[in-house]
Amino acid sequence: MLIGVPKEPHTRESLVAATPDTVGKLIGLGYDVCVEKDAGLDASYLDEQYRQAGAQIVTKEQAWGADVVTCLDTPPDAELALVKAGATLVCRVDPDAHSSDVEVFSSMGITVLAMDAVPRISRAQSMDVRSSMANIAGYRAVVEAANAFGRLFTGQVTAAGKVPPATVYVIGAGVAGLAAIGTASSMGAVVKATDVRAAAAEQVASLGADFVEIPVKQTSSDGYARALSAEQEALSLKVYTRQAIESDIVVTTAQIPGKPAPLLITAEAVRQMKPGSVIVDMGASTGGNCELTRPGEVFRTENGVFIIGYTDLPGRLPGQASQLYGQNVVNFFALATPRKDGVLTLDMGDEVVRSMTVTLEGEILWPPPPVDVSAAPPPAPSGASEGGEEPDAPSSPRRTPPRWRRWKSLVPALCAAALFAWLVMAAPREMQSHFMVFALAVVVGFYVITNVTHSLHTPLMSVTNAISGIIVVGAVIGTAASGVWVQILAFVATVVASVNIFGGFAVTHRMLKMFQRS
Repeated sequence: MLIGVPKEPHTRESLVAATPDTVGKLIGLGYDVCVEKDAGLDASYLDEQYRQAGAQIVTKEQAWGADVVTCLDTPPDAELALVKAGATLVCRVDPDAHSSDVEVFSSMGITVLAMDAVPRISRAQSMDVRSSMANIAGYRAVVEAANAFGRLFTGQVTAAGKVPPATVYVIGAGVAGLAAIGTASSMGAVVKATDVRAAAAEQVASLGADFVEIPVKQTSSDGYARALSAEQEALSLKVYTRQAIESDIVVTTAQIPGKPAPLLITAEAVRQMKPGSVIVDMGASTGGNCELTRPGEVFRTENGVFIIGYTDLPGRLPGQASQLYGQNVVNFFALATPRKDGVLTLDMGDEVVRSMTVTLEGEILWPPPPVDVSAAPPPAPSGASEGGEEPDAPSSPRRTPPRWRRWKSLVPALCAAALFAWLVMAAPREMQSHFMVFALAVVVGFYVITNVTHSLHTPLMSVTNAISGIIVVGAVIGTAASGVWVQILAFVATVVASVNIFGGFAVTHRMLKMFQRS
């Protein structure tokens, strides 16, 4: 199948849906790829780079007329008309907010997969474009705030006096919020953050910020935020207002899929903020979290507060944003191309694929069935149903592997056993007892290691380091033996055990560092 990567038709869109790196990966899955001329120019990806990756450089009509078209967002009518019947369109659709587009897709007889409808379950994280773009946007939001703030983020003590650090308040500790918190903390600011999810407190603290409690607690079955009641909004606004007045920079990240952004910062709160303060409204694309936000603009209020309402924060880092988006697309194609034969296979029994499918060959499949992010895997089918069906009639066919394949899997084990037996028989009689000890140690060690909980593997690694140290001592002594083969084996044992020791300490320190607060 041919995948087309057109130049983004939307005004001021600097991203591209595939980079030379991700084009190579799509080709590795068996697809042919064509890229419209100058499609990646705004993201600093040249046509020659795409050619070197194996793509064809084509015209606009050829790119939109491919079997599969991948782009950033739902294309305008002029470009959508170039998509042929029966083709597949892969992009961000936001079908809840654009139901009329779904009807158009159906009338065209095309398959549409919404990259922004990936369910928030563990195995789908690598395809989640919302998270990828939010991560870039959170970083860029702090960069824009620092530019408008015009003062140092970090505190300093100089000969001319003391400079206090900037105070940053982040509302929302999702992917974008955590990226903003991490960036502001790394720049030396004093950071506080708030989220309606109590579980976010630990994530905020891990980045060196202080968690500000609000009298609202919320849980979500699908990983996305829910609208608050009027009473909850009133309680939250009091906390937001108080923290905004005390802060130099406020970053708001609250967005609800398919709905306007919730109000977090009122006009009255802005009037009470200090001159020179900055608000970065990351919800500007859906109306704004601040009452005074002007989507797409930056302006200064009468009392000197800068309000940044950019709706294209990921597009201000187009190279990396395009790479992340393109990798999300590749990860989806890897799921939907199990044989790596360049044939897109949409399994509607897969909850990830089903959740992303808006239309299938013109048939409207939106909205998809709900996916519970905390749902346990379905129980294995029992041998017989309550209705009295025979146990040897399973719900799904299962083939027993041929006998020769089962014997084939035993060949390596039989070879290893034969080699061990030959070593025992060929060794001097005084060494045979050592082989028996070695065999028993292997058996005991196997059962000890496999029964240790994963959380204890780090201290267990430290114990194996000590054992490896004993091996090194014994091997070094063995190098003084008269036999050449004994010396060679002792040298090999010394090298292998030393690698285990140094590697074990390196891994142990790295794992323990993950649990240390900076």
